Amino acid sequence: MNRRYVSVWLKHWAAERRRADGQRLAGPMALVHAVSGGVRIGAVDADAARDGIAPGMTLADARALLPAIRTAAMEPGGDAKALAGLTDWCGRYTPFTASDGLDGIVLDITGCAHLFGGEDRILDDLTRRLRRMELSVNAAAADTPGAAWAWARFGRGNSVPVDKTRDWLAGLPVTALRLSPETDVRLREFGLARIGDLYRMPRAPLAKRCGLQVLNRLDQVLGHAAEPISPVRPAPEWRSRLAFAEPIGRAEDIAEATRRLLEELCAQLEKDGRGARRLELVFYRVDGRTQRIAIGTGRAGRDPVHLMKLFREKLDQAEPGFGIEQMSLEAVATDRLKPGQIDLAAVGEGNAPLDPLIDRLRNRLGRNGVYRIEAVESHIPERAVSVRPATGAPHQDGWIADQPRPVRLLPSPEPIDADLSAPGQSPISFTWRRQSHRVRHVEGPERIAPEWWRRGSGRQFRDYYRLEDEDGRRFWVFRDGTYETDHLTRWYMHGLFA
Repeated sequence: MNRRYVSVWLKHWAAERRRADGQRLAGPMALVHAVSGGVRIGAVDADAARDGIAPGMTLADARALLPAIRTAAMEPGGDAKALAGLTDWCGRYTPFTASDGLDGIVLDITGCAHLFGGEDRILDDLTRRLRRMELSVNAAAADTPGAAWAWARFGRGNSVPVDKTRDWLAGLPVTALRLSPETDVRLREFGLARIGDLYRMPRAPLAKRCGLQVLNRLDQVLGHAAEPISPVRPAPEWRSRLAFAEPIGRAEDIAEATRRLLEELCAQLEKDGRGARRLELVFYRVDGRTQRIAIGTGRAGRDPVHLMKLFREKLDQAEPGFGIEQMSLEAVATDRLKPGQIDLAAVGEGNAPLDPLIDRLRNRLGRNGVYRIEAVESHIPERAVSVRPATGAPHQDGWIADQPRPVRLLPSPEPIDADLSAPGQSPISFTWRRQSHRVRHVEGPERIAPEWWRRGSGRQFRDYYRLEDEDGRRFWVFRDGTYETDHLTRWYMHGLFA
């Protein structure tokens, strides 16, 4: 299959994108930026361009030519962010989309054109929607990204037939090869003004006189050298889409569309023996913006009923704006699934009955909001437990339960000031976090030795005590090391029983 690409050229993007943000100024508009020696024009809209204003002019010259021109400051960061958003919106046509410079977008539409009735239909639909956003746009399709770029900016802006790139681009200026200004000038000095003039030139002398850039760009345009594009998002292998005859915005319509997308996607996953771990629902809005709503599951599954319950809890976040023209559902992360397992509550899967509850809690509290504590073979309290995924297979070894442990273990031991009745004895009172506690009852000590085989574990013993104060609160404290008459004994708080 021949690869096909679409190049979108937004001729006055920096100025015209302000209209989408509600920053439109009456009359011709120019964006300016300060340079050494004054203020120059950085970008103009279509109205200012028709009146002769061009980027690079000084602001004084522009106002002399057009006194009524409106100006605003350049915002390169805002332009790039808005272009990235529009590039994501172009994902309605293909998942392979990428920004192309400061004013362009490139789409890999290989295998996608038939979904829209052909390449010409894609170009017509794309340009119509962008012009409805008050953007000046040209778009073209070709065999390579470079050829599409050249035909969108210097050609007639339609579809270059398959395998006709060499003939169709022969009459275009060499500037269409995306050369540096110096290389472009040098080619013209040698009388090479058209791309076709380069076809008959020997490659070695051409590279010696004008540089390798000419040959590299020519090879990319003609498809002799690869020019891969980096999509703004990884393309999902499993995806379902639904386009609407009229934009939708009601919650009931969005929910019904989501249900249909889930049924179609789950059928694809079942056919390929996969289960979804993370799904993204994408809304393509009339105003050229996109919104994504994601859900995740602890265990791979493809039950549309269960997945719809997870989406229902998040659909109230949908912002249709002036309407949603298209929706798509993408399986961002999947796992292989046993044949016949079609839901997350399948009998025989470890924690399967709890999976739907865990998934709902994870989607409410966040991906790391639900977890399981698992025992570890260690007597050191801070090493005796580990955090595991809530749906993971439980460890077979049980808890070390020969000694009571506190309900709450502090992240790290905290120093306390302890008063002792006699050296080497347990505290009769202590101060922790600026609060004093008088001890009423003591249990212990329990000696825990260091794990000498671990690097950095230390060589100190710990003597743990369970203390109860006069208010009935119970604490877990320890003395760091054995008592020595010539050293100050240090005491620490490590946990709370109640």
